[in-house]
Amino acid sequence: MSSVVAQSHFIFGLRTGVRSNLCFLDEQTVVFTSGNSCVCFNTVQRWQRFISGSERSQGMRAMTISSNKRYLAVSECGERATVTVFDLQHEQGRKRKVLTAGDVSVPEFVCIAFSPDSKYLTGLTGGPEWMLVLWLWEKHKVLATVKTTNPNNPVTQVSFNPYNNTQLCVTGTGVFKLFRYSEGSLKQSSFAKVESINFLCHTWMSEQRVIAGTDTGRLLVFESGDLRREISMTSVQGQSDRQVEVKKIKDTGVDEGPSVLSITAILPYSKGFACSRGPGIVCLFEQAEENSYRKSREIKIPPDPCCGDVTLAEDQQIDAICISPAEETLAISTNRGQLYSVSLSSVDMNKEEQLPFEFLSQSFHSSSITGLSICIRKPLIATCSLDRSVRIWNYETKVLELYKEFQEEAYSVALHPTGLFILVGFSGKLRLMNLLIDDIRTFKEFTVRSCRECAFSNGGHMFAAVNGNIIQIYSVISFDNILNLKGHNGKVCRIEWSLDDSRLVSCGVDGAVYEWNTRSGKRESESVFKSCSYTGVAFSSDCKTILAVGTDLTLKEIQDCQVLRELPADETAHTALAVSHSGRVVFTGTSSGTVRAIKYPLPIQKEWITYQAHCGPVTKMAITYDDQFLLTVSEDGCLLIWKIIDKEGRGLKSNKHIVHTEEILITKSDLEEKTQHMLEMKMRLEELQMENEYQLRLKDMSYNEKLKELSDNFVQQIETLKTSQQAMKIEMEKQECENQQNSAELARKHSKELKELELSYSQKLIVEHKKYQDLHQKHQRMQEDYEKQLKSVEDCKIQAVEELTKMYETKLQEKAQLLAQCQEDNEQKISVYKAIIKQVEEDEERKILDIQTQYEKKLQTEKQTNTSLKGKTSIMTQKFYSLQKQIDERGTDINKLKQERLRLLGLIRSLESDIEDLKRQISGHEKTSQDKDNIISCLKRKNQELEKLKFVLEFQLNELKQKTEPLQQDISLKKEQIHQLEEELIQTDKSNTQLKLIVSELRLKLKTRDKEMHNERQKVRDLETHLQRLKSDLYSCVGFIQDPKKLRDNIQMIYARYVQQTDRVERSSANDPIQKALCHQCDQQEKTVNGLRMRLAKTADDHERIYIKIMKENVTLIAELNELRKELHLARTQAKDYKAHLAHLKKPKKSKPGSEVAAYQEPKQLSVS
Repeated sequence: MSSVVAQSHFIFGLRTGVRSNLCFLDEQTVVFTSGNSCVCFNTVQRWQRFISGSERSQGMRAMTISSNKRYLAVSECGERATVTVFDLQHEQGRKRKVLTAGDVSVPEFVCIAFSPDSKYLTGLTGGPEWMLVLWLWEKHKVLATVKTTNPNNPVTQVSFNPYNNTQLCVTGTGVFKLFRYSEGSLKQSSFAKVESINFLCHTWMSEQRVIAGTDTGRLLVFESGDLRREISMTSVQGQSDRQVEVKKIKDTGVDEGPSVLSITAILPYSKGFACSRGPGIVCLFEQAEENSYRKSREIKIPPDPCCGDVTLAEDQQIDAICISPAEETLAISTNRGQLYSVSLSSVDMNKEEQLPFEFLSQSFHSSSITGLSICIRKPLIATCSLDRSVRIWNYETKVLELYKEFQEEAYSVALHPTGLFILVGFSGKLRLMNLLIDDIRTFKEFTVRSCRECAFSNGGHMFAAVNGNIIQIYSVISFDNILNLKGHNGKVCRIEWSLDDSRLVSCGVDGAVYEWNTRSGKRESESVFKSCSYTGVAFSSDCKTILAVGTDLTLKEIQDCQVLRELPADETAHTALAVSHSGRVVFTGTSSGTVRAIKYPLPIQKEWITYQAHCGPVTKMAITYDDQFLLTVSEDGCLLIWKIIDKEGRGLKSNKHIVHTEEILITKSDLEEKTQHMLEMKMRLEELQMENEYQLRLKDMSYNEKLKELSDNFVQQIETLKTSQQAMKIEMEKQECENQQNSAELARKHSKELKELELSYSQKLIVEHKKYQDLHQKHQRMQEDYEKQLKSVEDCKIQAVEELTKMYETKLQEKAQLLAQCQEDNEQKISVYKAIIKQVEEDEERKILDIQTQYEKKLQTEKQTNTSLKGKTSIMTQKFYSLQKQIDERGTDINKLKQERLRLLGLIRSLESDIEDLKRQISGHEKTSQDKDNIISCLKRKNQELEKLKFVLEFQLNELKQKTEPLQQDISLKKEQIHQLEEELIQTDKSNTQLKLIVSELRLKLKTRDKEMHNERQKVRDLETHLQRLKSDLYSCVGFIQDPKKLRDNIQMIYARYVQQTDRVERSSANDPIQKALCHQCDQQEKTVNGLRMRLAKTADDHERIYIKIMKENVTLIAELNELRKELHLARTQAKDYKAHLAHLKKPKKSKPGSEVAAYQEPKQLSVS
């Protein structure tokens, strides 16, 4: 195992695709998912605490925090999905419980939620089951499971009712269901018809009211599970004080058009609720009355000034919304991996102005990070990503110093050792750029397309860039292509310079590792394994050997074209490599996102420490030049900073002493603009000072007037107080005179009493002296009498002791015989007891086996019946669905026939009206009756045909009714059968639970009997030891038979030890181990406190020494800078003299630039410290 340990220190990035991936822990701390961990981030003190995921997880899917902010639950997918509950009050986020779906294997939990009292936890599994699981999580018990929807309608969110611990809400595409937990199962309590509505989120506003957001931008209000109304999204507070229009809607949905924006997140607070409205917008709604809400404010994500495409920031979809416990801050997370926040107090104060969101900490990468580089002279990290951005981070202050987005994707990045220049490989060209105070500007481009790897030399005078399978080396001073290193047959994946820049090592997809001489361009050594595609290579700390990793899952150490050592790996492949400058440890990154610390020299066996880091393959790794920090980046877009320490918690000591500089680059035009801006600000300051002075004078005038009024009032009050004080003084003088007279009288009385007491006590002393003399004489007489009595008592004692010895000897013999008999009886009883125990155990085992076999048979039969019933129920449900479809088809046919009948009736009525008209015409035109009789006969025929059609249609309608009636009766019978089967299933479940309880009770009885057996055996052992000790003590007493005093003392000791303390044996035996444990814990805590005090003192001394060293080095550097400035001034004056001399001689030739100063004068920049 490695003696060097890596500890997670700080992370830049957010993990997207996790449900509720942001929440508040307190007013200053947020919890969000990043990499393969949950991060607690303090926004004020800027520290982070990591709660890492499990080792075998394939990624996080959801996160939730309890209402009391104590527990955090995280769901992780895998072969068997788990939900892990952490205790946030513990410093390291102690893992409390790991929950699963019981016997059912579930791949993932899409959404999880705590109950309001944090007692229950619910989880929603993914498709196609979409099953809801309810846990009593502290006891690791699954209370109930229920299927929420069919596979075609996915579910997006589940939540508890904050006012009812047993009610849950589930929403999704065409799904809005309320469930209630009662009698050991989850039962659906609402049946809303919302098949055409796609719900994305919801929240509880009261015990009966739920507001849900849809993908068409609608806010729907449900009361007791029924759809009641819709909240308008148009009106804003300030336009009018009227209430928002609340429209009654139908459950079929309304076509909203393409301009409507979806609502992806919603959250309640004390005044109302907040919800997203399309990309980059959050709307605040306030409650106007009991049943109405009005939109009070819109908060937008502002455009990013450093981004080439300004609309990218505004078009971010909002994934999660959270509000701090005191409702001071609102924070959001987006689908591009960014965190924003806004102060709600400032929103309330500035209601007329538009307040945009601000970054919660800083901007993060939103795509895979492809490049990583560090420099020597500054604590900077450079990263580039497929999101077309280049970012500069500071790993000491944990701040994003600079970033810029470009029009092309960036594949590689390299920082100059001074930290003032950066080399970036884009898809079109390789660009050398300056790191200015507020911008990254290009000043030289190279024709290297899709440069996947580039690196500056340690001296900074050269850089290497990969162009396909060729490594090109350029001069930083002249920008010329010095060397082209050709030899790889495939793409070059990684390059690294040696410490003295004389060698360069490279590896590629072709399985080759080459070591190049950067002066001659020749290969010094090579190692080719065509079966392996290398992904990382590095020199050892002494640059004598090469370490490489690739797709063959091994770590190789190569020296002189041969593999010295080969460390085998497990199933995961190494993707990146970094070697510490001290040479004690090697860090590798894997394809699963973990980081491994391996001891150097490499061990023979698989010995390493694995750390959970990222949720994607590690792309790059680097160690700072002082061996204090390890930097890792991954395809998940996160930059993770590790602190390198030993096992005792101390940082590694490096031989190199690195001093970080504070110089920055700024162009002349920017400096002039800033100076002009400073002058304008100074002028503005002076104007403000004048205005403030004028206002202060006015205030002084007003305050002086007020002071005069107050002083007059106070003078009057002082005069009144003086008069009252004089009256008090007179009263005090009178009281003093009275007190003096009283004290004189008391002194006289006390003197008289003292004299009387002295006389009485002198007489008493004389009497007591006489008594003392009489008592002294009596004492002498008593002493003489007692001496005589003592002599007589001693003689009697000797005789009594002899008699007692004889008596006790006889008693000892009798007791020895009794002891022997007791031992024999005990042995017989123990043997009988053991036989009884064996018989009881055998009987109980037989009974348990019989019960187990009976219950197993019953369980098998019940399982078989359950499976048969499930099959029957599935068949019945299929038949039910088919019958329902037939009924629907018949209903449609009936509707069509009804429509045809109505159409025909209309025709009949129209024809009847025509007949009446014709009859009138016939009565008016009797002369032309012959022609019209023919027409009438035709019309009558038509009428007869229509009547026949009418009769046929009525007959068909009657037949259809007769056919549908038996089908409806069958459906009602099938429903009753299904209900009976469900009741039988419930009864079988209850019987199973009762049998489980009986088995658990029998097991508990067995455990209690085993404990009783153990206690009685322990008592027997204690009695045996007690008897052995008594025998040994009696045996020692036998030796003092001739010395009666010692024998008496020993017998008294035995009596006190074995007779008086028999009752306290058990108590002392029970209390002794507890006292020992307490003492041991106290000693350990005192030791740890002393050790921590010593460490504090040492760290304070180390900090003082380092500070003194830095101050001394700063002084020397300032002196060197002054000398260099003088030399520069002299060099410039000499150059002017040479130019004047050349102009005088009129020579046409021009001098070539031959120094770094001439090369860097092209951009016309100033170095500012």
